[in-house]
Amino acid sequence: MPEEDLVDIKFRLYDGSDIGPFRYSSAATVDMLKQRIVSDWPRGKTVMPKSANEVKLINSGKILENNKTVGQCKVPFGGEIAGGVIIMHVVVQPSLAKTKAEKKIDDSPKKVVCSCSIL
Repeated sequence: MPEEDLVDIKFRLYDGSDIGPFRYSSAATVDMLKQRIVSDWPRGKTVMPKSANEVKLINSGKILENNKTVGQCKVPFGGEIAGGVIIMHVVVQPSLAKTKAEKKIDDSPKKVVCSCSIL
């Protein structure tokens, strides 16, 4: 594989720590990057993705789509120094189904209690 088809990418987490850098082919998809992030996620963090679907990758202010390749996403990387490491920001967003299930538990019917006092 030619050297120019390889890209060094580092993933910046919410607390400022990093995963990587790793070297990827221009043909690697964003979904592949997300799966690598989930598998290499540091233990002991307060926020931890359970699947690649909970991970959002942001570079140059754009959320990258799963089906895009690293080569197709190079346009937002235009400001990077040649041969440098690209830094992508990682956002963990829990799935909507889980959030709704937790909300239903919290919205359980509450007993109505009168707290009036007569003097």
